[in-house]
Amino acid sequence: MAFLLHKSSIAAHLRSHFQTEDPVSLSRRRLHVEPGAREKVLLAEDPILKKFKSNKGGVQRLKRLGDVLTIVVVAGCCYEIYVKAVMREEARKQAGSGS
Repeated sequence: MAFLLHKSSIAAHLRSHFQTEDPVSLSRRRLHVEPGAREKVLLAEDPILKKFKSNKGGVQRLKRLGDVLTIVVVAGCCYEIYVKAVMREEARKQAGSGS
């Protein structure tokens, strides 16, 4: 019980410490600071880079195709195993009734 009380007192101390900080320390930690002119220029869209556009849509389609092919192959393998088991069972029945 004392451990929980100690933890909550630490949390309360930290909360009160962060609430009393001045705006200079907040800007130093990059909290609630508007980006400057240089950051805005760097974040602006660059027409030169248009030819290197994202291929995210094509990658998603290729992943989906790979997933579908994996499911088809696994289903085919399961079907083959089932067919072999049924054939083996039929062979056992014929061998048992034939002798």
